[in-house]
Amino acid sequence: MSTKDFVEKDYYKVLGVPKDATEAEIKKAYRKLAREFHPDANKGDTSAEERFKEISEANDILGDAKKRKEYDEARALFGNGGFRAGPGGGGGGSFNFDLGDLFGGAQQGGGQAGGFGGGLGDVFGGLFNRGAGPGAGQGTRVQPRRGQDIESEVTLSFTEAVDGATVPLRMSSQAPCKACAGTGDKNGTPRVCPTCVGTGQVSRGSGGGFSLTDPCADCKGRGLIAETPCDVCKGSGRARSSRTMQVRIPPGVSDGQRIRLRGKGAPGERGGPAGDLYVVVHVDSHPVFGRKDDNLTVTVPVTFAEAALGADIRVPTLAGPSVTLKLPPGTPGGRTMRARGKGAVRKDGTRGDLLVTVEIAVPAELSDKAREALETYRDATASEDPRATLFESAKGA
Repeated sequence: MSTKDFVEKDYYKVLGVPKDATEAEIKKAYRKLAREFHPDANKGDTSAEERFKEISEANDILGDAKKRKEYDEARALFGNGGFRAGPGGGGGGSFNFDLGDLFGGAQQGGGQAGGFGGGLGDVFGGLFNRGAGPGAGQGTRVQPRRGQDIESEVTLSFTEAVDGATVPLRMSSQAPCKACAGTGDKNGTPRVCPTCVGTGQVSRGSGGGFSLTDPCADCKGRGLIAETPCDVCKGSGRARSSRTMQVRIPPGVSDGQRIRLRGKGAPGERGGPAGDLYVVVHVDSHPVFGRKDDNLTVTVPVTFAEAALGADIRVPTLAGPSVTLKLPPGTPGGRTMRARGKGAVRKDGTRGDLLVTVEIAVPAELSDKAREALETYRDATASEDPRATLFESAKGA
C-alpha cells in the first residue's frame, strides 16, 4: 500500500475512537473489534476478513506512540490543504503537481521531488516501514496463511477397492487454538511482526540480482507476534485437534495409490485456504480373484476330458451371478479367455473384463474304472510323443 493511501485513511474512525484517545482506550477498542471480526470467528466472510485487516493496520499505527505522532503530523499537513492539487494552472494558492511524484522520491528527470531532498517518502519512511529491513515496502497487511497438508492411510478389502467405498478417517492436525481464538495471545491482541511486516516471509539476496524468500524466524511465518503468549499454544495460535471425516474412496483404486482430496487438510489461518488431505490406500488380497489394471483375473481348474473334448464351464464373478464360458475342444492348460464387463470399475463408470485362465486339474487318486480308462487311452496314443518337437528344437539350437 502506498504512503498516499495511508495518509488518506482515518485510523481513528476505523477503531471508533476520538483523536485525543488515550493509549488504553485505543487498546481496548482494538481488542473488542479484533475479537468481533477475527477470521476464525467469521469463517468464509470476506467482508469480516477485510475489516479485521483494517483494524490490525489501524492498531499498528495508533498503538505505537512514535508512529501515531508521525501519522497525526502527516494528517494535519495534508488536511490543511498545504499540498493539494489545484485545477488547471494551479491558481488560488494551490500547487498543481502529481502526488505520485511527491511520495515516490525522484522525478523522471533524475532530480529530487519538489526540492525536498530524498522526497517526502523519506520523511514518512519510519511510519510506513520503508527501508525497514526484510519485508519493507510490502505494507503492514497481515497475510492469510494456508493450512498444512495431512497424510493418512486406509486399508480396503479387495471388493471395496474395486467398487469404491466410504470410510471413516480419524485425523489429527493443527487447528486454531480454542483458548485464544487462534490469535496466539492471551488477550487476543497480537501485534504485526516488525521484521516481516505481517507477511510471514523475509527475502535474502543470493547474488546475481536474485533473492530467496524464507519464513520469518521471529514470528515463525505467522506475521504476528503475541505480546502475552497463550498458555495452551505458546503463542503459535495453533493447537492439536482430532476429527473424524467420512471419506469417499473412488472405485478402481489400486494398492499403494495416493489420493488427493483438495481442501480437506488442516484449516488455514486468517482466512487462508485449508490444506489438502492425501490418503494412501492399501488393498487386501482376495482368495480367488486378482487384478490387472481395470481387469480382474481368476484361474479356473478343468478336467482333462473337458479340455480335450470341450465343455461349458461355470465361472464365478466378484459381485454378481456366475457366468458360463464355452471351452473349445483341445483347449490347452494356461489358455486365457475373456468374460466382458465383469472386471473392475473404470474412471468413466464402465467395467473392465474378467480374464479366465484354464488350469488342467490332475486327480490325486483314481478309481479302478478311471485308471482302466486312462490306461486304454494311453495305449491308444502311445505312438504320439508330445515332446518330440521339444528335443528337435533343442538340437537345432
